[in-house]
Amino acid sequence: MSVEAGRGGRTRRQRVFLIANIVAGVVLAAMAIALWRDPGLAVRGEFERQRWALGADKHAVEIDGQRVVYVELPADRADAPTVVMIHGFTGGKENWYRLAQGLRGKYRLVIPDLPGWGESERIEGEDYGYLAQSARVDAFVAAVSKTPVTLLGHSMGGGIAALTAARAPERIARVGLLDAAGVPFAENAFGLGVLGGDNPFAVEDAESLQRYLETVFHDRSAIPSIPWPGNYFYIAQRRAQADYEQSVLERIGRSGERFLPGEAAESITQPTLLLWCAQDVVIDPSAMQAYAERMPQARQVLLDGCGHMSLMERPGEVAQAVVMLVERAQPQQRG
Repeated sequence: MSVEAGRGGRTRRQRVFLIANIVAGVVLAAMAIALWRDPGLAVRGEFERQRWALGADKHAVEIDGQRVVYVELPADRADAPTVVMIHGFTGGKENWYRLAQGLRGKYRLVIPDLPGWGESERIEGEDYGYLAQSARVDAFVAAVSKTPVTLLGHSMGGGIAALTAARAPERIARVGLLDAAGVPFAENAFGLGVLGGDNPFAVEDAESLQRYLETVFHDRSAIPSIPWPGNYFYIAQRRAQADYEQSVLERIGRSGERFLPGEAAESITQPTLLLWCAQDVVIDPSAMQAYAERMPQARQVLLDGCGHMSLMERPGEVAQAVVMLVERAQPQQRG
């Protein structure tokens, strides 16, 4: 090989390397612009990774003129019961993934982002309180299942599930309320903050993010890891929806709707699970007794060593309780 050819070869390699660096720079710049315009993109990317790891398929359906995104895991048997899971305030379908892992294969699992949250559509000025969301969940259940379902709800989602079960017993065969809102409970800092006009779940910076996580999780080992720069994008996303969060709290925490789920619970005759964690500082465990007084058929489960996020802190024990609920026989109607 001549000296000129060797030099030419090195030049070609240098050109390829230069082009590759330019392409990589363009891609990184495009990603940076996309993330700047939509901080939630990074968060959704991580959620997609979790969905793939779980093996869930993603779908969408229109409910009340709004696009509702949900994931679904099939059962091992075609005739297996369907379980629908409704997340809480500031949450999303991903909150259920740890629990879904323990139920995978036993039942058909359907897990939506409520309208207004996560990947589902949010319409400016729409009502996202208990009544409106209950009607949408009823329509969603009708759209995704031809047979009655077991409906699980966590926190705000528990209040929505209670209303839905009371209003649509022909579609809801069983109901599980996990750390559910919608009834009076013993006074605590969270409740007083909501009544005072605050959003105790607000996230504005790294400090408030840590406070939020330590409020909803008692078991620190169960807190999901949010490594940099994902924490930055999550904070930006939550800051962007601060006004929306306050508008929802106004409906479910400070309006005449706030105790509607508990009032409706008196009409629930389906098999019911009430599950709380003893260290829940958001919805005090006294709320479980308030619900139980309205539903004498309910089975009560109180777990120790966990907080508001029972479904993430104790997914194995919660899964066992859900299996017992699904397998329960239908009770006699109240007389």
